[in-house]
Parts: sequence; structure tokens; C-alpha cells
Amino acid sequence: LVGLVGLSIDHGNRLGWFWYWMNTSHRGRGGVSDAATFVANWALDGGGCERLELGHRANNAASGRVAVAAGFVLEGRERGKFLVDGERIDVLTYGRLATDPWPPSPDIDFTAAPRGTSPVVGHS
Repeated sequence: LVGLVGLSIDHGNRLGWFWYWMNTSHRGRGGVSDAATFVANWALDGGGCERLELGHRANNAASGRVAVAAGFVLEGRERGKFLVDGERIDVLTYGRLATDPWPPSPDIDFTAAPRGTSPVVGHS
């Protein structure tokens, strides 16, 4: 698995909890930023959401860059939210509304690969 972007939707509130992950071997190439932008744009257009939310560890600047690239706005800090290896970790929270300015949606090719090979995820 190279990476993924996920979205859990609360249909009643038209709200999505947004998350992403990229394998360390593929970080720094812009792939997760492109995929996150693509999915966020879809969620706020055809996906039925009016608001998206995400959070990341405050000490993970790369994750913050992905959030901003995908059009999310920093909304605050949740102090001591997670307990990681016995240490309380702050989380930065972001939101994106359907009415916020949209970043350009990348042209991503989600072509299915032949059985036994990896799918192609990249620019077309």
C-alpha cells in the first residue's frame, strides 16, 4: 500500500471526517496532496458534504501542508488530545466548507491495473 485518503460521512449533518496516510517510501512527491484535494473537492461537490474536518498531530508539519494544499483552514489546537507512548500530544484541527475558496482539482488517473499488479494513481 502506497497511501490512501479516507472520508467518513455523517449524512444527517452533511459533514465528513477526512484523513490521509502515505507510506514513508512515497512521501514528498505531492501525491497525497493531489489525492486529498481531489477527494475533498468531490466530497464538497457530488459527495453531499457541506463541511469537512481533519486533525493531525501538532508535530507533523507535513500533514499540515497537505491539509492546506487541499483547501483546509486551520481552526485550532486540541491540547493533549492523544496519548502516544505515554506522552500527551496536541492535535491541530482544520475545516473546509463548501463555500471556502477551492484549490484546483488535480487531474488524477485512477486506472485499474491488471490483476497482480499495483493500480496506477498519478496524473493523466
